[in-house]
Amino acid sequence: MTKDLDLRLGRHTPAVLSVFRCVYGLLFAAYGSRSLFDFPVASPVRVEFGSWPGWYAGLIEVVAGLLIASGLFTRPVAFVASGQMAVAYFWIHQPQALWPVADPPAGNGGALAILFCFAFLLLVFTGGGSCSIDALRGRALPPHR
Repeated sequence: MTKDLDLRLGRHTPAVLSVFRCVYGLLFAAYGSRSLFDFPVASPVRVEFGSWPGWYAGLIEVVAGLLIASGLFTRPVAFVASGQMAVAYFWIHQPQALWPVADPPAGNGGALAILFCFAFLLLVFTGGGSCSIDALRGRALPPHR
C-alpha cells in the first residue's frame, strides 16, 4: 500500500515543490514589504530608511522572496534567505528566551524564523521545482533519489 502511495504521489513532487516555493517566497516578500512599506499590513515596528539591520533585512526579504517565488536563481537566493533567518533567530529571538514556541516572556517568538530558515534550506538542496524560471532556463538539477 505504501509503495502504491509513493508511486502515485511521487510523480507530483516537482509541481508540489514549485507550489511550496511560491508560497514561502511570497510570504517572505510580504514580511519584507511590511517592514519597508507598511504593506500589506502595518508593521508593529517603524523601520527607518537605511537603518541597520531592519531596513536591510526587509530589502533582502522583498528581493529574495520575489526571486524565490518566481523560481529565479532559487538555490543561491534560498541560501542567502536561509542564512538571514538563522542570523535573525540567533541575534534577535534566541537571546530573549530558550523556547521559540511562544512570544516573550514565555518564549522567544522565533518559530517563524526557524520555519523560514529550514524551508529555504530545503530549497537550496531541491531547487525550485518544475514550474520555475530556473527549470525553463535549463539550470535546475533534478532532485536525487
